[in-house]
Amino acid sequence: MASKLLLIIVFIFDLIAFGLAVAAEQRRSKAQVVSDSEKNYYYCVYDSDIATGYGVGAFLFLMVSQVLIMVASRCFCCGKALNPSGSRAWAVVLFITCWLTFLIAEICLLAGSVRNAYHTRYTTIFGAQTPSCEILRKGVFGAGAAFIVFTGILTELFYVCYSKAKDGFRSDFGKDTGVGMGTYS
Repeated sequence: MASKLLLIIVFIFDLIAFGLAVAAEQRRSKAQVVSDSEKNYYYCVYDSDIATGYGVGAFLFLMVSQVLIMVASRCFCCGKALNPSGSRAWAVVLFITCWLTFLIAEICLLAGSVRNAYHTRYTTIFGAQTPSCEILRKGVFGAGAAFIVFTGILTELFYVCYSKAKDGFRSDFGKDTGVGMGTYS
Protein backbone atom coordinates (compact mmCIF):
# COMPACT_ATOMS: atom_id res chain seq x y z
CA MET A 1 0.00 0.00 0.00
CA ALA A 2 1.20 3.52 -0.80
CA SER A 3 2.54 5.45 2.16
CA LYS A 4 0.00 8.16 2.95
CA LEU A 5 2.56 10.12 4.96
CA LEU A 6 4.93 10.22 1.97
CA LEU A 7 2.13 11.31 -0.35
CA ILE A 8 1.14 14.11 2.05
CA ILE A 9 4.75 15.31 2.42
CA VAL A 10 5.29 15.28 -1.35
CA PHE A 11 2.00 17.13 -1.87
CA ILE A 12 3.05 19.82 0.62
CA PHE A 13 6.46 20.24 -1.05
CA ASP A 14 4.81 20.49 -4.48
CA LEU A 15 2.32 23.03 -3.11
CA ILE A 16 5.15 25.14 -1.68
CA ALA A 17 7.05 24.91 -4.98
CA PHE A 18 3.92 26.00 -6.87
CA GLY A 19 3.37 28.94 -4.53
CA LEU A 20 6.98 30.07 -4.90
CA ALA A 21 6.80 29.81 -8.69
CA VAL A 22 3.62 31.89 -8.80
CA ALA A 23 5.20 34.45 -6.46
CA ALA A 24 8.28 34.57 -8.70
CA GLU A 25 6.07 35.25 -11.71
CA GLN A 26 4.35 38.09 -9.88
CA ARG A 27 7.58 39.64 -8.57
CA ARG A 28 9.92 39.28 -11.55
CA SER A 29 12.30 42.18 -12.12
CA LYS A 30 11.19 45.28 -13.97
CA ALA A 31 13.47 48.00 -15.31
CA GLN A 32 13.38 51.69 -16.10
CA VAL A 33 15.66 53.77 -18.27
CA VAL A 34 16.84 56.82 -16.33
CA SER A 35 19.38 59.53 -16.96
CA ASP A 36 22.07 60.71 -14.60
CA SER A 37 21.68 63.99 -12.70
CA GLU A 38 23.67 65.93 -15.29
CA LYS A 39 21.83 64.28 -18.20
CA ASN A 40 25.03 63.00 -19.76
CA TYR A 41 23.97 59.38 -20.20
CA TYR A 42 21.14 56.83 -19.79
CA TYR A 43 21.28 53.65 -17.78
CA CYS A 44 18.92 50.91 -16.55
CA VAL A 45 17.60 50.77 -13.00
CA TYR A 46 16.12 47.46 -11.85
CA ASP A 47 13.72 46.94 -8.99
CA SER A 48 13.80 44.10 -6.46
CA ASP A 49 15.45 40.82 -7.40
CA ILE A 50 13.29 38.67 -5.10
CA ALA A 51 11.87 36.59 -7.95
CA THR A 52 15.23 34.92 -8.45
CA GLY A 53 15.16 33.62 -4.87
CA TYR A 54 11.57 32.47 -5.25
CA GLY A 55 12.46 30.64 -8.46
CA VAL A 56 15.43 28.89 -6.87
CA GLY A 57 13.28 27.96 -3.86
CA ALA A 58 10.61 26.45 -6.13
CA PHE A 59 13.36 24.59 -8.01
CA LEU A 60 14.71 23.09 -4.77
CA PHE A 61 11.32 22.15 -3.28
CA LEU A 62 10.31 20.40 -6.51
CA MET A 63 13.64 18.57 -6.61
CA VAL A 64 13.27 17.35 -3.01
CA SER A 65 9.75 16.19 -3.80
CA GLN A 66 10.95 14.20 -6.80
CA VAL A 67 13.87 12.71 -4.86
CA LEU A 68 11.54 11.54 -2.07
CA ILE A 69 9.26 9.71 -4.51
CA MET A 70 12.18 8.18 -6.40
CA VAL A 71 13.88 6.98 -3.21
CA ALA A 72 10.63 5.46 -1.97
CA SER A 73 10.05 3.70 -5.30
CA ARG A 74 13.73 2.84 -5.73
CA CYS A 75 13.64 4.85 -8.95
CA PHE A 76 11.40 2.14 -10.41
CA CYS A 77 14.36 0.14 -11.72
CA CYS A 78 15.96 -1.21 -8.55
CA GLY A 79 14.46 -3.66 -6.12
CA LYS A 80 12.09 -6.58 -6.55
CA ALA A 81 10.15 -7.23 -9.71
CA LEU A 82 6.62 -5.85 -9.96
CA ASN A 83 3.45 -7.80 -10.51
CA PRO A 84 2.68 -7.94 -14.25
CA SER A 85 -0.61 -6.06 -14.30
CA GLY A 86 -2.27 -2.87 -15.38
CA SER A 87 -0.76 -1.11 -12.37
CA ARG A 88 2.74 -1.93 -13.57
CA ALA A 89 1.94 -0.70 -17.08
CA TRP A 90 0.53 2.56 -15.70
CA ALA A 91 3.53 2.90 -13.39
CA VAL A 92 5.89 2.70 -16.40
CA VAL A 93 3.92 5.31 -18.36
CA LEU A 94 3.59 7.62 -15.36
CA PHE A 95 7.27 7.22 -14.47
CA ILE A 96 8.33 8.44 -17.92
CA THR A 97 5.82 11.30 -18.06
CA CYS A 98 6.52 12.50 -14.52
CA TRP A 99 10.24 12.72 -15.30
CA LEU A 100 9.49 14.59 -18.52
CA THR A 101 7.27 17.16 -16.78
CA PHE A 102 9.76 17.39 -13.90
CA LEU A 103 12.59 18.25 -16.28
CA ILE A 104 10.49 20.86 -18.10
CA ALA A 105 9.47 22.47 -14.79
CA GLU A 106 13.04 22.52 -13.52
CA ILE A 107 14.33 24.02 -16.78
CA CYS A 108 11.67 26.75 -16.67
CA LEU A 109 12.45 27.58 -13.04
CA LEU A 110 16.22 27.54 -13.48
CA ALA A 111 16.19 29.50 -16.74
CA GLY A 112 13.75 32.02 -15.28
CA SER A 113 15.88 32.50 -12.18
CA VAL A 114 19.08 32.96 -14.16
CA ARG A 115 17.48 35.32 -16.67
CA ASN A 116 15.72 37.33 -13.94
CA ALA A 117 19.05 37.84 -12.16
CA TYR A 118 20.69 39.20 -15.33
CA HIS A 119 20.85 43.00 -15.41
CA THR A 120 22.35 45.00 -18.24
CA ARG A 121 25.23 47.16 -17.07
CA TYR A 122 26.01 49.41 -20.01
CA THR A 123 25.12 53.07 -20.49
CA THR A 124 24.54 55.24 -23.55
CA ILE A 125 25.40 58.84 -24.19
CA PHE A 126 22.59 61.35 -23.77
CA GLY A 127 20.91 62.04 -27.10
CA ALA A 128 21.89 58.65 -28.50
CA GLN A 129 19.64 55.63 -28.59
CA THR A 130 18.35 54.64 -25.14
CA PRO A 131 19.66 51.33 -23.76
CA SER A 132 17.49 48.26 -23.88
CA CYS A 133 16.96 47.02 -20.36
CA GLU A 134 16.89 43.24 -20.50
CA ILE A 135 14.15 41.67 -18.38
CA LEU A 136 12.63 38.23 -18.04
CA ARG A 137 9.80 37.54 -20.44
CA LYS A 138 6.41 37.19 -18.80
CA GLY A 139 5.22 33.61 -18.30
CA VAL A 140 8.47 31.69 -17.74
CA PHE A 141 7.84 31.17 -14.03
CA GLY A 142 4.14 30.65 -14.84
CA ALA A 143 5.03 27.79 -17.17
CA GLY A 144 7.23 26.36 -14.42
CA ALA A 145 4.29 26.59 -12.00
CA ALA A 146 2.00 24.78 -14.45
CA PHE A 147 4.51 21.98 -14.92
CA ILE A 148 4.94 21.75 -11.14
CA VAL A 149 1.23 20.94 -10.94
CA PHE A 150 1.53 18.33 -13.71
CA THR A 151 4.61 16.82 -12.06
CA GLY A 152 2.91 16.66 -8.65
CA ILE A 153 -0.14 14.87 -10.02
CA LEU A 154 1.88 12.45 -12.14
CA THR A 155 4.40 11.56 -9.42
CA GLU A 156 1.68 10.85 -6.90
CA LEU A 157 -0.22 8.70 -9.39
CA PHE A 158 3.04 6.94 -10.28
CA TYR A 159 3.74 6.13 -6.65
CA VAL A 160 0.22 4.78 -6.09
CA CYS A 161 0.42 2.57 -9.21
CA TYR A 162 3.93 1.48 -8.27
CA SER A 163 2.76 0.53 -4.76
CA LYS A 164 -0.19 -1.47 -6.13
CA ALA A 165 2.08 -3.36 -8.51
CA LYS A 166 4.68 -3.95 -5.79
CA ASP A 167 2.19 -5.16 -3.17
CA GLY A 168 0.48 -7.50 -5.60
CA PHE A 169 3.65 -9.36 -6.56
CA ARG A 170 3.64 -13.07 -5.77
CA SER A 171 6.89 -14.92 -6.31
CA ASP A 172 6.85 -18.49 -7.58
CA PHE A 173 10.16 -19.18 -5.88
CA GLY A 174 9.98 -21.48 -2.90
CA LYS A 175 7.00 -23.44 -4.22
CA ASP A 176 7.20 -27.05 -5.30
CA THR A 177 8.04 -26.92 -8.97
CA GLY A 178 7.50 -30.63 -9.60
CA VAL A 179 4.30 -32.37 -10.57
CA GLY A 180 2.23 -33.15 -7.51
CA MET A 181 1.67 -36.93 -7.40
CA GLY A 182 0.35 -37.14 -3.85
CA THR A 183 -3.21 -38.00 -4.85
CA TYR A 184 -2.13 -40.73 -7.25
CA SER A 185 -0.12 -42.91 -4.91
